[in-house]
Amino acid sequence: NSSDLSPSSFILASIPGQEVAHFWMAILLCSMYILAVTGNCAVLFIVKTEPSLHTPMYFFLCMLAAIDLALSTSTVPRVLSFYWFNTREISFAACLVQMFLIHTLSAIESTVLLAMAVDRYMAICHPLRYTATLTNAATAKIGLVAMARGVVFFLPLPLLLLPLPFCGSRVLSHSFCLHQDVMNLACANTTPSVVYGLTAILLVMGLDAILICLSYILILKSVLRLASWKERLKVFSTCVAHICVVLAFYVPLIGLSVVHRFGKDLAPLVHIVMGNVYILVPAVLNPIIYGVRTKQIQRRILNLIHIYSD
Repeated sequence: NSSDLSPSSFILASIPGQEVAHFWMAILLCSMYILAVTGNCAVLFIVKTEPSLHTPMYFFLCMLAAIDLALSTSTVPRVLSFYWFNTREISFAACLVQMFLIHTLSAIESTVLLAMAVDRYMAICHPLRYTATLTNAATAKIGLVAMARGVVFFLPLPLLLLPLPFCGSRVLSHSFCLHQDVMNLACANTTPSVVYGLTAILLVMGLDAILICLSYILILKSVLRLASWKERLKVFSTCVAHICVVLAFYVPLIGLSVVHRFGKDLAPLVHIVMGNVYILVPAVLNPIIYGVRTKQIQRRILNLIHIYSD
């Protein structure tokens, strides 16, 4: 019937036979979400109130924190509602909006990570031109370009799914909506959606990953020209936090893509866990990584703890 061809809702994935474990999984996700919100809000507050951190690198870090807050908030509360109150249905419109937000925010985060790699390249390879090139105005423009790039490339994804008929299963393989997951439920030719989705991923995340690697190849070449190993380690240590953040973003992204491509026979738990790792792990790790690597952030956090403990 017509309701089958245009579903009013989808069913979020659960772990068969393990419904009792949903409560404890929700506790874990809630703890991670609180940690992500607290850590990223702390980064935003500290960078705002610490004049010595008013540099492009930390403005990009603020963008990263804002993106992680938006990405986790667009998914985790709905997932917690499912686990705690068993509200498994998500409306078709809400699913498309959530999908758009997840993919667009991920694309924006990828672009910001590329901008941070360029920042490190300029600071190490062209220090005399760094201040003149990466001004506050240039940093703001890069942020706007990152937003526009994400929206332009990923807005067509839900639009391509909108006219498709869904006449079979409505059960997703994750606790939230992803493009490939929803697309696989359609009972029509999805070639345009497949081709466009793959092209968007390659032109955004794929291209960004290649350019980040190229930036670090150039950085390594510049670092290896330094006279002593002590100098080399000191200079390259300024890149360690960014490298860790890049890995925290791309490793779950690649893992989730592999599960989608080759994991059709895997247990539902694998899909659910990989999806949650992709959404929450970068948001949790990013503020921790920069908190450990940045003395100014460490000092401000210790000062805040001391103030509130008194």
